[in-house]
Amino acid sequence: MAAVKLTKNEQKKQKDQLKQFLRYLPTLQLKKQQLQMVIRQIEQEVQELQRAQKALVDALQSWVAVFHEHRIFPDSLQLDQVVIVDKVKKSKGNIAGVAIPVFKDLTFQQIGYNFDDYPLWVDAGVKVLKEISRFDAMIATLEKQIELLGKELRITSQRVNLFEKVKIPETKDNIRKIGIYLGDQQTAAVVRGKIAKKKLVKSSEEGAA
Repeated sequence: MAAVKLTKNEQKKQKDQLKQFLRYLPTLQLKKQQLQMVIRQIEQEVQELQRAQKALVDALQSWVAVFHEHRIFPDSLQLDQVVIVDKVKKSKGNIAGVAIPVFKDLTFQQIGYNFDDYPLWVDAGVKVLKEISRFDAMIATLEKQIELLGKELRITSQRVNLFEKVKIPETKDNIRKIGIYLGDQQTAAVVRGKIAKKKLVKSSEEGAA
């Protein structure tokens, strides 16, 4: 910590800084709380989507058979050749001053396939794969939000700690030190004044005598 000047100007500067710190700290604390709350909400939303995605797969008992048969398809007939994501559409959002992506839609490439090359469950399989892909895109977007908001939360938390544990205590201590020094200086000046006055009075009395 740099040495603080023991002057009235420095005292005023330190007091002004303390006012700014005390005014800014509640804003940082509120932002920290808001970020924590929003992150928890998004994490819950991710869990809900993951449960819905799992329920979708579990509800289709026949989908197990789809995976088994899928393995024996030649490369040219794999279902992932039929369901290919074209574009994940996102918009821009803002939470507590943080720019975040917001999921809008998911589009797929229009790929035709010959029904004779696949078993009867192919349409249901393609539909389920598309829904799973949609859940994946939504979850990935929310996880990106958590990542960005988490980074901002760490920065905000560091600033809160800096103000609470360093800046404010340090400034208060500086004001205290300057106050003590100026008080001592004032006391010393009064003492010197009294001594000078006594000498002056004594000199006057001796001169009169």
